[in-house]
Amino acid sequence: MKLAFSSNAFVRYTLLETIRLLAETGYRGIEIMADVPHAYPPNLGPSEVGEIRSALERYRMEISNVSSFMLRAIGDIYHPSWIEADPELRNKRIEHTINSIELAHSLGAQTISTGPGGPLDGMEPERAIKLFRDGLRQIEAIAGKKNVRVLIEPEPELMIENGAQFKEFCKELDPEIFGLNFDIGHFFCVGEDPAAMIVELKDYIGHFHIEDIGLSRVHHHLLLGDGALDFAGIFDAMERIGYNDFVTVELYTYEDRPVEAARHAIDFFRKASFGVRNFFSQG
Repeated sequence: MKLAFSSNAFVRYTLLETIRLLAETGYRGIEIMADVPHAYPPNLGPSEVGEIRSALERYRMEISNVSSFMLRAIGDIYHPSWIEADPELRNKRIEHTINSIELAHSLGAQTISTGPGGPLDGMEPERAIKLFRDGLRQIEAIAGKKNVRVLIEPEPELMIENGAQFKEFCKELDPEIFGLNFDIGHFFCVGEDPAAMIVELKDYIGHFHIEDIGLSRVHHHLLLGDGALDFAGIFDAMERIGYNDFVTVELYTYEDRPVEAARHAIDFFRKASFGVRNFFSQG
């Protein structure tokens, strides 16, 4: 397994500054946010993409994932979503996802992540499911052509928030193109055992997000070790399924002190008694 940190905590810095700061902190992986102020695709021309590639190379950083979940450039964290009642807004989400796929391809990233439909906002679940599937069909061909896997990220209080809903939704999706961005804290928030779900959903997982969550299970990302998650059991489950790719620390809740949060996560793993030694074998 390899350790990365999500750029969405560094919204007070440019992406190039974020790459440098994370490298200096000890990371060899970064999840790039495909949104302002980092890598919103319409704001990037060939020269800007070249600068990102050069910075990654200079600091020996890999991309763990490109996150196309948030869309604050034209909306907010959740909107426009895949299931907006307004078709023009749905098309904006589809367009953003296609742009994110193309960005990932140009940067050499293998995956992008996206939201699980969106907030229902009073919409009937059956209609929301159809709209989400219809939207994904519109990006399927480009994702396959660019060899970028699209990972759906279940989240509390959104259309897909637990393992059973995810498995049911994915029955009609091509597993070579669509998969799961497994956010460990999200499953805990909805009352599920993350370790058990890792084993149950192993065939879908393409990337992990990690953070801690309080005993109340309220969806608020905490520093690792400050909450109630059983990380020893979680990493044992990862080892059992043979996962050996990136785990990205996601602490956007610490945008006022992102370097401190990033450093804290590395220190947490270095001191941990469970088997995460490979996190620090990347050079």
